[in-house]
Amino acid sequence: SQSEQKILSSKLECVQSIKDGVLAEAKCTESNLLTLFSQKGSGAKTQTQSSLTLFQVETKTLYRKVDSEDLYVTNMLYEREETEKEVTGGEVTELVWKLCLAHSTSFETADLFMTLVFELRHLSLEALKALWQRSSFKCRDNWQPLIDALPSCATEACVILMKEIIASGEVEEDKKEYFFWSLSFIPKPTSGMIESLAPLLKSPGASQGCFLGVTALLHRFCSAYNSCDGVPAVQSVMRTLGNFLGENCTVQETERLSKMQLVLKAIGNAGLAAASLAPALSLCASLKSNPIHIRLAATQAFRRIPCSGRVSDLLPAGD
Repeated sequence: SQSEQKILSSKLECVQSIKDGVLAEAKCTESNLLTLFSQKGSGAKTQTQSSLTLFQVETKTLYRKVDSEDLYVTNMLYEREETEKEVTGGEVTELVWKLCLAHSTSFETADLFMTLVFELRHLSLEALKALWQRSSFKCRDNWQPLIDALPSCATEACVILMKEIIASGEVEEDKKEYFFWSLSFIPKPTSGMIESLAPLLKSPGASQGCFLGVTALLHRFCSAYNSCDGVPAVQSVMRTLGNFLGENCTVQETERLSKMQLVLKAIGNAGLAAASLAPALSLCASLKSNPIHIRLAATQAFRRIPCSGRVSDLLPAGD
């Protein structure tokens, strides 16, 4: 309404000059008048003048000629140039110290951390253990660069060290879960990794991440190697899961139902290695006294087992 007081009065005027379809010049004047508590149009006023002028137009863009022999086709995975120099534990320790001193959000920190991951891959298990003794300290904000870098290292030595750190109880629960989560992304699992991790499944406090991470690693290992069911480390994991499962996954105590569901999901994760458990899974799925969600989980556990393991007399009936 007209009775309302206008607090801010602003005005913008621009004059543009166009030449041959191109903006050649623009001059603008902006004024702002704060009229609050003013009388007769007076008040605090600001005025800004700006001017843009076109100096030149590039008629063509010069491209640097590249030798076609230097070009190659690759995927979008991160590439890093490998160095021939030998990496020592002392150099990696110094790198951890630099990370602690660097600003947490700087580009320098990101580059140092990536360098740490790649250099860890060159160290033996003995060198890694010695590094942990020297560099297990926490930086500001309780950050432990070595703990965060180990899951990305993805070598057998790094996995074994991380397992030993977890077993010793030296890391927080969220760091444990991060490590187990990273197992499914290891590109080239080894039997040594599986052998090292297998005992964790037997520990009383074994988490969901532990069961699913280890069996996901097992699946990737078996996808890359033929006859993985003959590998002792694989047999050890499947023996542990089979013991949890029993003959037909019957559970008397209600509190053990969730653990049985987790074991069945882990068996489904293991895939190719789980063919030996097909008879028990079939009985588990067909036994009507088992809760329906347990029977369903047992059926879903067949999802990665090869067809040769799903012979008709082992699978549950249609009822």
